[in-house]
Amino acid sequence: MKIGNVEVKPSIISIAVFVIFTVFLLAASVNSPDVRSQLIWLIPCLFMLLVIPIALNYMSRSQYADIAPQYEEEAKTVRVKLINENMIGKPVRIEGVVERVHFQILNRPQYLVADRSGAISVKMFTSPDEDVKVNDVVEVLGQVIRRYIVVGDPVINCVSIRKIKKSGN
Repeated sequence: MKIGNVEVKPSIISIAVFVIFTVFLLAASVNSPDVRSQLIWLIPCLFMLLVIPIALNYMSRSQYADIAPQYEEEAKTVRVKLINENMIGKPVRIEGVVERVHFQILNRPQYLVADRSGAISVKMFTSPDEDVKVNDVVEVLGQVIRRYIVVGDPVINCVSIRKIKKSGN
């Protein structure tokens, strides 16, 4: 679904929750003698179960789209091996192969991206523009952060991840 210039992708879980509660509503209304009073509250609640995740996804994707050009301009291309504690807060660009993908079903994907020098975790807090899978060659734009806010090894907070052509093809 597209809202303005932003492609909105609700998560499978939010759609499943909407469907489950719709089934509950239908089952409850079949067995209830006072359906109208229930519908006054339940239909708006169902509507909100669908609208709120879509609105949140729209807001996060539009913000990421707004800051991506700034990262394009400021980010330095680095090798994974060179990312360290001193780079916390700095914008970076890496190119590598996706070795692992987690949490796509939640629209909060985490990738393990590797180049010839090493591998690093890349966290994205919204759904990406492209469907990125294992073995895709990608370019990642993001900021180096700590894994657990205050502590942990450096990871990349991804602003943009896009597939690139493999060299030699």
